[in-house]
Amino acid sequence: METLWFVLVGFMLTVYVVLDGFDLGAGALHLWVARSDDDRRRVFRSIGPVWDGNEVWLVAAGGTLFAAFPVLYATSFSGFYLPLMMVLWMLIGRACAIEFRGLVEGPPWRPFWDAIFCVSSALLALFFGVALGNVVRGVPLGPDGSFFTPLWTNLSPFGVTGILDWYTVTVGLAALASLAMHGGLWLAHKTDGELRSRARRASIAAWAVAGALVVLAGILTAIVQPHAIHRFRAAPLGALFPLAAGAALAGVAVFFRKERDRDAFLCSCAFLAAMLATAAFSVWPFVLPSTLDPAAGLTAERAASNAKTLKLALAWWIPGIGIAIAYFVFLYRKFAGKVSLDEEGY
Repeated sequence: METLWFVLVGFMLTVYVVLDGFDLGAGALHLWVARSDDDRRRVFRSIGPVWDGNEVWLVAAGGTLFAAFPVLYATSFSGFYLPLMMVLWMLIGRACAIEFRGLVEGPPWRPFWDAIFCVSSALLALFFGVALGNVVRGVPLGPDGSFFTPLWTNLSPFGVTGILDWYTVTVGLAALASLAMHGGLWLAHKTDGELRSRARRASIAAWAVAGALVVLAGILTAIVQPHAIHRFRAAPLGALFPLAAGAALAGVAVFFRKERDRDAFLCSCAFLAAMLATAAFSVWPFVLPSTLDPAAGLTAERAASNAKTLKLALAWWIPGIGIAIAYFVFLYRKFAGKVSLDEEGY
């Protein structure tokens, strides 16, 4: 059962990254691709109906993690207390920017909230990537199974580590570039005219940077986390995940050249999903490896609730997630197509 719940939590986090990832990427790019107030309103309008719904998946994943892996939940939330507070403030700042920007016209109100929206979106993308790097690299779990990580120590990914080191920063930058590509493709799909052209140029530039950084992060992972190499040697079929990511990234370029924006965006979705699956596969059966002693790492079996709790939780999870999926299908169909400024809104 713990394997099934590992997959289900991974699924929910993947859906969050794919959905909220494009509005984080759009926010990170909007000061560059949107040159006028009308353009920026169209950027906000492209994500306006869905951005807060997308974040439901993050909340739901946290609740699912608490039910299925309470030990991991307690350990990680206490150990990552500082970065979690920073992420919380960035989420608040971004939400305030989206909701407050349109309340007052003209400077300095709108430029201020535009800057908050851009900076908070970019930093969230970066920090989520850094968080993934911490999970893959591992944390300094002590004999009692707990840890606390400062923002940085000596910037080394070995031994007593901090949140930031040369490995986790590389993964964070790869995540930022990937989500910038993702957001740019979303804007190209949802807008037209000069805004679409600038979004396309930004997304293909981010595509090149993301491809280079993802390859570099993969090489560094083999150095920082030897367990990943053992996993792929023990289960060679796991290589299908990074191969799928590479194929999806190539698909982005192919459809980009054909100006099929929606298909390029869908390939970007597949790329993000395949990369997260690669990361999850590389650390299994650990859910939180240790940088001090590999044997001290927290495994899915040790972190999971008892079998009865997991079965009961599954009976509630299936109908709940079914309703959520149905709602999101309706939502995205309802607001399909290009955005315009003809209606009331952001």
